[in-house]
Amino acid sequence: MLVLSRKKNESIVINNDITIVVVEIRGDKVRLGVEAPKEVPVHRREVYDAIKRNEAAEHAPAPANEAGLKDS
Repeated sequence: MLVLSRKKNESIVINNDITIVVVEIRGDKVRLGVEAPKEVPVHRREVYDAIKRNEAAEHAPAPANEAGLKDS
């Protein structure tokens, strides 16, 4: 993991087309702005994890019923 120090209104650039800007620092919270192309999904980690869990559940095999047979 690359760790960078930035102050308010300073930024970092990723792959020439994604910019992360420190918008505000208030106590132990930092507000970040993200500028990225529309085709690049940007999510908070907890939202990303929920999306991945939902995708995995959609692709999981159907659970067997009490008789040990799949529902038809």
